[in-house]
Amino acid sequence: MKKTTNTFSTTVLLLAFMAMFSGVSAQDAREIISRMEENMRGDASYNEMSMEVVRPRYTREVSMRSWSLGDDFALIYVTAPARDEGTAFLKRGNEIWNHQPNIDRTIKMPPSMMSQSWMGSDFTNDDLVNASSLTEDYSHEYLGEEEVDGHMCYIIEMTPSPDNPVVYEKIIQYVSQEHYLPVRTENYDERDALVNTIHFRDIKNFGGRLIPSVMEMIPEDQDNRKTVIITHDAEFGIDISESFFSIENLTEIN
Repeated sequence: MKKTTNTFSTTVLLLAFMAMFSGVSAQDAREIISRMEENMRGDASYNEMSMEVVRPRYTREVSMRSWSLGDDFALIYVTAPARDEGTAFLKRGNEIWNHQPNIDRTIKMPPSMMSQSWMGSDFTNDDLVNASSLTEDYSHEYLGEEEVDGHMCYIIEMTPSPDNPVVYEKIIQYVSQEHYLPVRTENYDERDALVNTIHFRDIKNFGGRLIPSVMEMIPEDQDNRKTVIITHDAEFGIDISESFFSIENLTEIN
Protein backbone atom coordinates (compact mmCIF):
# COMPACT_ATOMS: atom_id res chain seq x y z
CA MET A 1 0.00 0.00 0.00
CA LYS A 2 2.80 2.40 0.86
CA LYS A 3 4.51 1.63 -2.44
CA THR A 4 1.24 2.27 -4.33
CA THR A 5 0.73 5.59 -2.54
CA ASN A 6 4.28 6.68 -3.27
CA THR A 7 3.90 5.71 -6.92
CA PHE A 8 0.62 7.63 -7.15
CA SER A 9 2.17 10.70 -5.51
CA THR A 10 5.16 10.56 -7.80
CA THR A 11 2.90 10.30 -10.86
CA VAL A 12 0.81 13.29 -9.74
CA LEU A 13 3.92 15.38 -9.14
CA LEU A 14 5.36 14.38 -12.50
CA LEU A 15 2.16 15.29 -14.34
CA ALA A 16 1.97 18.60 -12.50
CA PHE A 17 5.58 19.35 -13.35
CA MET A 18 5.01 18.48 -17.03
CA ALA A 19 1.96 20.74 -17.20
CA MET A 20 3.84 23.57 -15.55
CA PHE A 21 6.85 23.11 -17.83
CA SER A 22 4.65 23.10 -20.93
CA GLY A 23 2.99 26.38 -19.92
CA VAL A 24 6.27 28.07 -19.08
CA SER A 25 7.84 26.91 -22.35
CA ALA A 26 4.98 28.38 -24.40
CA GLN A 27 5.33 31.70 -22.60
CA ASP A 28 9.11 31.64 -22.84
CA ALA A 29 8.91 30.99 -26.59
CA ARG A 30 6.98 34.22 -27.15
CA GLU A 31 9.33 36.14 -24.89
CA ILE A 32 12.37 34.79 -26.75
CA ILE A 33 10.95 35.98 -30.09
CA SER A 34 9.95 39.34 -28.60
CA ARG A 35 13.45 39.86 -27.22
CA MET A 36 14.97 38.88 -30.58
CA GLU A 37 12.78 41.38 -32.46
CA GLU A 38 13.68 44.11 -29.99
CA ASN A 39 17.40 43.41 -30.35
CA MET A 40 17.19 43.50 -34.13
CA ARG A 41 15.03 46.58 -34.48
CA GLY A 42 14.92 48.69 -31.34
CA ASP A 43 12.42 51.50 -30.81
CA ALA A 44 13.79 53.71 -33.61
CA SER A 45 16.60 52.86 -36.02
CA TYR A 46 18.46 53.84 -39.20
CA ASN A 47 20.37 51.44 -41.48
CA GLU A 48 22.60 51.63 -44.54
CA MET A 49 22.61 48.36 -46.48
CA SER A 50 23.52 46.71 -49.75
CA MET A 51 21.81 43.77 -51.40
CA GLU A 52 23.34 41.28 -53.80
CA VAL A 53 20.97 39.17 -55.89
CA VAL A 54 22.75 36.10 -57.28
CA ARG A 55 21.33 34.23 -60.25
CA PRO A 56 22.83 31.52 -62.51
CA ARG A 57 23.60 34.02 -65.29
CA TYR A 58 24.01 37.34 -63.48
CA THR A 59 24.53 39.18 -60.20
CA ARG A 60 22.66 42.36 -59.32
CA GLU A 61 23.51 44.84 -56.58
CA VAL A 62 21.25 47.36 -54.85
CA SER A 63 22.11 49.93 -52.16
CA MET A 64 19.52 51.34 -49.77
CA ARG A 65 18.80 53.21 -46.58
CA SER A 66 16.04 52.42 -44.11
CA TRP A 67 14.33 53.95 -41.10
CA SER A 68 11.98 52.29 -38.61
CA LEU A 69 9.91 53.29 -35.59
CA GLY A 70 8.57 50.45 -33.48
CA ASP A 71 6.58 47.75 -35.27
CA ASP A 72 4.25 50.04 -37.21
CA PHE A 73 6.49 52.39 -39.19
CA ALA A 74 9.24 51.68 -41.73
CA LEU A 75 10.67 53.40 -44.80
CA ILE A 76 13.16 51.99 -47.31
CA TYR A 77 14.84 54.24 -49.89
CA VAL A 78 16.92 52.81 -52.77
CA THR A 79 20.10 54.79 -53.56
CA ALA A 80 21.68 52.62 -56.30
CA PRO A 81 21.85 51.54 -59.08
CA ALA A 82 20.96 54.75 -60.90
CA ARG A 83 17.97 53.24 -62.69
CA ASP A 84 16.36 52.32 -59.34
CA GLU A 85 17.44 55.36 -57.31
CA GLY A 86 14.50 56.97 -55.58
CA THR A 87 12.39 53.82 -55.40
CA ALA A 88 10.88 53.83 -51.92
CA PHE A 89 8.68 51.68 -49.72
CA LEU A 90 6.64 52.90 -46.76
CA LYS A 91 4.89 50.97 -44.01
CA ARG A 92 2.31 52.68 -41.81
CA GLY A 93 0.49 50.20 -39.61
CA ASN A 94 -1.05 47.63 -41.94
CA GLU A 95 -0.66 49.79 -45.06
CA ILE A 96 2.27 49.50 -47.48
CA TRP A 97 3.07 52.15 -50.10
CA ASN A 98 5.55 52.06 -53.00
CA HIS A 99 6.91 55.03 -54.95
CA GLN A 100 8.29 54.39 -58.43
CA PRO A 101 10.25 57.45 -59.66
CA ASN A 102 10.57 56.26 -63.26
CA ILE A 103 6.83 56.74 -63.71
CA ASP A 104 6.46 59.26 -60.86
CA ARG A 105 3.76 57.20 -59.21
CA THR A 106 2.98 56.15 -55.65
CA ILE A 107 0.72 53.15 -55.14
CA LYS A 108 -0.80 51.42 -52.15
CA MET A 109 0.19 47.76 -52.25
CA PRO A 110 -2.68 45.28 -51.77
CA PRO A 111 -2.18 42.25 -49.48
CA SER A 112 -1.84 40.04 -52.57
CA MET A 113 1.45 41.79 -53.44
CA MET A 114 3.10 41.08 -50.08
CA SER A 115 4.22 37.62 -51.20
CA GLN A 116 5.79 38.94 -54.41
CA SER A 117 9.54 39.37 -54.93
CA TRP A 118 11.09 42.56 -53.58
CA MET A 119 13.28 44.32 -56.18
CA GLY A 120 13.82 41.03 -58.02
CA SER A 121 15.35 39.35 -54.97
CA ASP A 122 14.48 36.18 -53.06
CA PHE A 123 12.94 38.30 -50.31
CA THR A 124 9.26 39.17 -50.45
CA ASN A 125 7.74 42.60 -49.89
CA ASP A 126 6.62 41.34 -46.48
CA ASP A 127 10.17 40.26 -45.57
CA LEU A 128 11.69 43.67 -46.27
CA VAL A 129 9.14 45.96 -44.64
CA ASN A 130 8.29 43.55 -41.81
CA ALA A 131 4.59 43.90 -42.46
CA SER A 132 3.88 41.16 -39.94
CA SER A 133 5.14 40.97 -36.37
CA LEU A 134 6.73 37.70 -35.29
CA THR A 135 5.61 38.43 -31.74
CA GLU A 136 2.04 39.61 -32.27
CA ASP A 137 0.91 37.83 -35.44
CA TYR A 138 2.04 34.29 -34.60
CA SER A 139 1.57 31.66 -31.93
CA HIS A 140 4.77 30.20 -30.52
CA GLU A 141 5.92 26.74 -29.48
CA TYR A 142 9.25 25.90 -27.89
CA LEU A 143 10.77 22.87 -29.67
CA GLY A 144 14.11 22.52 -27.91
CA GLU A 145 17.75 23.50 -28.37
CA GLU A 146 20.35 22.91 -31.07
CA GLU A 147 23.79 24.18 -32.00
CA VAL A 148 23.75 26.06 -35.31
CA ASP A 149 26.82 27.64 -36.91
CA GLY A 150 28.67 27.55 -33.59
CA HIS A 151 25.78 29.12 -31.61
CA MET A 152 23.65 27.26 -29.08
CA CYS A 153 20.09 28.16 -30.08
CA TYR A 154 16.53 28.04 -28.85
CA ILE A 155 14.24 26.51 -31.50
CA ILE A 156 10.84 28.19 -31.79
CA GLU A 157 8.02 27.13 -34.12
CA MET A 158 5.68 29.93 -35.16
CA THR A 159 2.29 29.60 -36.85
CA PRO A 160 0.18 32.59 -37.95
CA SER A 161 -3.09 33.47 -36.29
CA PRO A 162 -6.10 32.47 -38.47
CA ASP A 163 -7.25 36.06 -39.11
CA ASN A 164 -3.82 37.38 -40.04
CA PRO A 165 -2.72 37.26 -43.72
CA VAL A 166 0.97 36.33 -43.84
CA VAL A 167 3.32 34.99 -46.49
CA TYR A 168 4.46 31.83 -44.68
CA GLU A 169 2.30 29.21 -42.99
CA LYS A 170 5.00 28.14 -40.56
CA ILE A 171 8.36 29.52 -39.43
CA ILE A 172 11.06 27.68 -37.51
CA GLN A 173 13.29 30.25 -35.82
CA TYR A 174 16.69 29.50 -34.31
CA VAL A 175 17.65 32.15 -31.72
CA SER A 176 21.10 32.35 -30.12
CA GLN A 177 21.02 31.86 -26.37
CA GLU A 178 23.97 34.19 -25.84
CA HIS A 179 22.71 37.33 -27.58
CA TYR A 180 19.04 36.56 -28.41
CA LEU A 181 19.73 37.15 -32.10
CA PRO A 182 18.47 35.18 -35.11
CA VAL A 183 20.86 32.55 -36.42
CA ARG A 184 18.66 30.70 -38.90
CA THR A 185 15.07 31.06 -40.14
CA GLU A 186 13.21 28.33 -42.02
CA ASN A 187 10.03 29.39 -43.86
CA TYR A 188 7.37 26.83 -44.84
CA ASP A 189 4.32 26.95 -47.11
CA GLU A 190 0.77 25.62 -46.62
CA ARG A 191 1.91 22.11 -47.60
CA ASP A 192 4.53 22.18 -44.85
CA ALA A 193 7.27 22.27 -47.48
CA LEU A 194 10.40 24.33 -46.88
CA VAL A 195 10.32 27.45 -49.09
CA ASN A 196 13.58 29.11 -48.11
CA THR A 197 16.18 29.45 -45.38
CA ILE A 198 17.69 32.67 -44.04
CA HIS A 199 21.14 32.58 -42.44
CA PHE A 200 22.31 35.38 -40.14
CA ARG A 201 26.08 35.83 -39.77
CA ASP A 202 28.94 38.13 -38.84
CA ILE A 203 27.68 39.79 -35.64
CA LYS A 204 28.95 43.37 -35.33
CA ASN A 205 28.56 46.25 -32.89
CA PHE A 206 26.62 49.18 -34.33
CA GLY A 207 26.01 52.07 -31.97
CA GLY A 208 26.48 49.88 -28.91
CA ARG A 209 24.10 47.18 -30.16
CA LEU A 210 25.10 43.76 -31.48
CA ILE A 211 23.32 42.61 -34.66
CA PRO A 212 24.12 40.17 -37.48
CA SER A 213 25.57 42.25 -40.33
CA VAL A 214 24.91 39.60 -42.99
CA MET A 215 21.52 38.12 -43.88
CA GLU A 216 21.53 35.45 -46.61
CA MET A 217 18.32 34.11 -48.13
CA ILE A 218 18.60 30.77 -49.96
CA PRO A 219 15.51 29.44 -51.78
CA GLU A 220 14.87 25.72 -51.52
CA ASP A 221 15.47 23.49 -54.57
CA GLN A 222 16.83 26.32 -56.72
CA ASP A 223 20.51 25.96 -57.52
CA ASN A 224 22.84 28.95 -57.77
CA ARG A 225 20.26 31.40 -56.42
CA LYS A 226 20.49 33.49 -53.28
CA THR A 227 20.12 37.02 -51.95
CA VAL A 228 22.58 38.55 -49.48
CA ILE A 229 21.85 41.75 -47.52
CA ILE A 230 24.79 43.38 -45.73
CA THR A 231 24.38 46.09 -43.08
CA HIS A 232 27.22 48.60 -43.38
CA ASP A 233 26.05 51.07 -40.75
CA ALA A 234 23.24 51.23 -38.21
CA GLU A 235 22.03 53.63 -35.53
CA PHE A 236 19.53 52.90 -32.79
CA GLY A 237 17.48 55.16 -30.55
CA ILE A 238 17.44 57.90 -33.19
CA ASP A 239 15.23 60.97 -32.84
CA ILE A 240 12.43 60.33 -35.32
CA SER A 241 8.66 60.84 -35.21
CA GLU A 242 5.65 59.26 -36.90
CA SER A 243 5.33 62.30 -39.18
CA PHE A 244 8.58 61.26 -40.91
CA PHE A 245 6.79 58.17 -42.23
CA SER A 246 4.47 60.01 -44.59
CA ILE A 247 3.50 59.38 -48.21
CA GLU A 248 4.88 62.82 -49.08
CA ASN A 249 8.28 61.86 -47.67
CA LEU A 250 8.53 58.96 -50.13
CA THR A 251 9.29 61.50 -52.85
CA GLU A 252 11.10 64.15 -50.80
CA ILE A 253 13.65 62.05 -48.90
CA ASN A 254 17.14 61.75 -50.43
